[in-house]
Amino acid sequence: MKEEHSQRIFMPEEQELLEEIMLHRRDVRGNHFLDKPIPSFAIDKIIQAGLKAPSVGFSQPWEFVLIENKETKKAIKETFSEETKKAALLFADEKQKQYIALKLEGITEAPLNMAVFYKPKDGPVLGQTSMPNMGKYSVVCAVQNMWLMARTLNIGMGWVSILDPEKVKKVLHAPQENQLIAYLCFGYTDMFYNKPELEIKKWEQKKIQQDVVIKEKYG
Repeated sequence: MKEEHSQRIFMPEEQELLEEIMLHRRDVRGNHFLDKPIPSFAIDKIIQAGLKAPSVGFSQPWEFVLIENKETKKAIKETFSEETKKAALLFADEKQKQYIALKLEGITEAPLNMAVFYKPKDGPVLGQTSMPNMGKYSVVCAVQNMWLMARTLNIGMGWVSILDPEKVKKVLHAPQENQLIAYLCFGYTDMFYNKPELEIKKWEQKKIQQDVVIKEKYG
C-alpha cells in the first residue's frame, strides 16, 4: 500500500489522552507567566501545529508574527489599555467592578507574543465562495492547534482580544490586506487552573451539553 493512502488508527488510550489535553487547556493571564525563555524547538513545535490545521480549499491563509521586543510589546499594551477603559463602561455595577479587577492579558509579562493574521488570496478559494469568512475560521483552527500543542509542552497561552486591530497592524507594519485574527501570549506558568479562571471567578456559568444541542431544527 502506498504511504499516501495508508491510514493511522488510534487506540482508546490515545483518545483519552487527547481528551485530557483538551480538558486542561487554559487561557493564561500575565500574573501567572514566568520570566523563563521558551526554547526554539518548542516555538517551532507550536508553529508546526498551527501549520497542520485544516484550511478551506487548502488555502493556508495564515501568517504568524513572533514578538519578543519589549518596546513592541509596550506599544501593543497601550492599545489594550485604551480598549479596556472603553470596555469597562459597557458593564454595570458589580460586573464593572469585577471586570476592572480581572487580569486579562500578559502582553509584557509573557516571553513571547504572537500576532496571527489572515492573509486573503487573490481570486476565488475553493469552499469559500459562498461563506467568505471560512478563511478566517481556518486561521482560528490554527490557533486552537497551537493552543493544544503549547499545553502538551506545559507552556501557557493567553488570547488577548481587547485590542484595536488596526493599531496592532500599524505597530507591526502589517500589510493593509492582512486581518488580525488573534494576539497570543506564550510562556511557562506558575500554575494551570483545574477549571477556566473565569468559571472559578464566577464571571459566567459553564454551559452543559443539553443547553447547546438542538435536534433537527430550532423550534
